[in-house]
Amino acid sequence: MKNQILLTTLLTAGVQLLALEDNGITIIDQKSPDFLLGKQTHINMKFTPYDNTEMWFKAGIRLQGTFESLNTKQYNLNGTTISNTTIEDAYLRRVRLEVAAGFGEHTSFVMDIRNDKSNKGIENDEGSFSAGDAYIKIKKPFNNSLINFKLYRAKIDVSRTETVKSARVIVYDRPYVADAAAQYISLNRRAANVQIYGNWKNKVHYQIAAGSATSPDKIIDATGSKATADGVSISDQSLFYGAKVILSPFDGWEETKRTETYFAQGKHLSVGAAYWAVPTLAGTTATGASFDLNRELINLEASAHYKGLFIQAEYFEFKDMVKDWTATNIETGTSTGWYVTGEYVMPELYYLAPFARYESWDRLDGSDGYELTSTLAGVNWYLRGNTTKVGFVYQKDEYAQNTGNKDVTSIRITSQWFF
Repeated sequence: MKNQILLTTLLTAGVQLLALEDNGITIIDQKSPDFLLGKQTHINMKFTPYDNTEMWFKAGIRLQGTFESLNTKQYNLNGTTISNTTIEDAYLRRVRLEVAAGFGEHTSFVMDIRNDKSNKGIENDEGSFSAGDAYIKIKKPFNNSLINFKLYRAKIDVSRTETVKSARVIVYDRPYVADAAAQYISLNRRAANVQIYGNWKNKVHYQIAAGSATSPDKIIDATGSKATADGVSISDQSLFYGAKVILSPFDGWEETKRTETYFAQGKHLSVGAAYWAVPTLAGTTATGASFDLNRELINLEASAHYKGLFIQAEYFEFKDMVKDWTATNIETGTSTGWYVTGEYVMPELYYLAPFARYESWDRLDGSDGYELTSTLAGVNWYLRGNTTKVGFVYQKDEYAQNTGNKDVTSIRITSQWFF
């Protein structure tokens, strides 16, 4: 009898192990090219229980490290150099623990805990952990791709490069104008919100969303100064609302996922437009001036890749941009900016990929001295796709008189570990 019980136990365990082998743990992207260190991994390791394959759990990490030499030349109003400083630094650009859980056929939860820019700068601060994404996804509740939902902390699509996962961008530090767009409407573009999104045959993608607006700590004026730093007090603020539409008009060139790294595979072409607004943002400044803003953001995007060549461009228009929070009377205007970036991946050279980016941002149209331009170039080496890669970046930023009156040159060596 004991032998029969033992045999039954062993057989049951064997069946469970076989089920686990078939459905249990997966990580490798089998459609990935073969890089120098092997195929890249999926986003996070996936665990599927043998007794309910519609439920699952994912866990993974994202670690981006940077060694940097940063030179700043500060000028006075006459254009004479008043200081020339260099800081050599090593820091963790992004440190993240990512988890996700599937509750059934249609519902899942995604979140991450992050401590970005840890040890950056002379202060060498450790930083603090915070929540990034934290949302419920309801996928295809009506069994088609036209209608899906996200609830709580999920990105609104204010910009293509800001929506692309940071593990899949060409350069870890996104354009300044795109980072400004990420804060102009909603805090970190993902303050608590409700979204409806979907696509029609990958020809038309859309997103409609409404939710909590931006934080006073992230509201900057045309000089780049934060509202809270200048003693601004917000008394009235509405929810944000808006939408984005993306089109892939040509057969065979549809965009199937948001990424900047295609590894010389396939092709796509897409164009998109977005409108986002915070109808009410009112309060007073430290000087006693009152303001009532209707902040609007317009975003236009275009991207394409064909085998190893990738190119992407975006245009931004910020309405009701405050000129100067410290002024006795609050003046507003329009701010416009754009960037273009490109990369060429060479599989024959073990997936070396030179890239370049140019950015131009006029923080206050029609006024002199509010311009910012940024030029960068470098090379990525995809040792295992986005799972393991290293890079070199040279960047020069030129700030006009009212945006800092300085030139900043940076040389960075970057690395990423991600699964």
